[in-house]
Amino acid sequence: MPESRPGPRKASDRLRRLLVAVPYVVQHPGIALDELSKLFGVDEGELAEDLNLLFVTGLPPYGPGDLIDVDITEGRVWIGMADYFARPVRLSRSEALALYLRGEALLATPGLEEAPALASALEKIERALGPETLGSLAGAVQAGGSEDAPGVLVDLRAAVQEHRRMEIDYYSAGRGETTTRRIDPEELWSELGNWYVVAWDHRSEDERLFRADRIRSARTTEETFEPRGLTGQGRPLYTRTHADIPVRLLLRPGARWVAEYYAVSSKKEGDDGRLDVVLPSKELAWVARLVLRLAGEAEVVSPSELRDLVRTEASAALEHYRA
Repeated sequence: MPESRPGPRKASDRLRRLLVAVPYVVQHPGIALDELSKLFGVDEGELAEDLNLLFVTGLPPYGPGDLIDVDITEGRVWIGMADYFARPVRLSRSEALALYLRGEALLATPGLEEAPALASALEKIERALGPETLGSLAGAVQAGGSEDAPGVLVDLRAAVQEHRRMEIDYYSAGRGETTTRRIDPEELWSELGNWYVVAWDHRSEDERLFRADRIRSARTTEETFEPRGLTGQGRPLYTRTHADIPVRLLLRPGARWVAEYYAVSSKKEGDDGRLDVVLPSKELAWVARLVLRLAGEAEVVSPSELRDLVRTEASAALEHYRA
C-alpha cells in the first residue's frame, strides 16, 4: 500500500496554532521543541516552519525593534518582543457556551477515560461563565437523559478509534422501517440532545449520518477500513423542510444560551425581559428534554403537544428519581 501523504495545511489552522503557541512559549521560555510539537500534535519541522513565520510579524512601523524575535537553538524555543501576545487567547461567551455544552454531553459517554479531567475543566468553564449566563443549567437534573443504549455508544466509540467495520440494524423514522447496514464509522459526537455517527454506508455507497438511539443493534466485525476523512461536528444535522415543527419558546435570562447554541429561525426581545424564539424541529421529544433541563427558565408557547410531552417527561423523571 503506498504511503499516504498529508494534504496541504490550511492557513487558518496554522494561525490558530500560532495564536495559542506564542503565549505558551512566552510563559515557558526555553521549552523543548519536541515537547511543544507533541503538545500541539504536529511534527517538529512543521512547527518550526510555523514559528519562523513570526519573524515577519509585529506592530507598526514594522522596524527591527517592532518584529517578533524567535530563537530556536539546540532544540529549544524562545520568543521575544511579543509582550502583546503574552496573554493567552480568551474564549468568547458564545465559544465558551458551545464548549461547555458539548463537553457536558461528552461527559455522559460510557467508559470515557478522560471523564475526571473533563469534569474538572467544565467546572472551571462553569465558574467563568457564571450564573447570569448558565442560569439553572449548571447541575440541572437530566430528565431521562439520552435514550441511547450505552452498549451501542461504547461499541461505536471503539469502532471509530480502531477503524473497525460494523453491521447495524437501523430504524429510519422517515420510512418507518428497520434495515441492516454495513458501515465504516469515522466520527461520533453529541449535538442537539442526541448522539450521531458519520460513516460510509456500504448499502448506499455514500456517506451517511446515523442517530445512535435509532441503532437497534450493532456488531463490530474483524474487518478494518481506511478512513475517508468524513467529518461530523459542525455539519447541518438536517435540512429544513415544510414538515418541520415550529416550536415557540419564551426564554428567561438563564436560558438565553439556547438562542446562541441552537439554530433558531427567529428571535425577538419581549417587553418582560424574556427572549421570544422559534426553534424548528422534526421531533418534539428532544425539545421536551431541553425544556426540562432549563428548569423553569423556558416557557413553551406552542405547540400544545409539546406542553403535554413536557408534563409527561417530568412525571417520568420524578418516578425515576423516586425509584
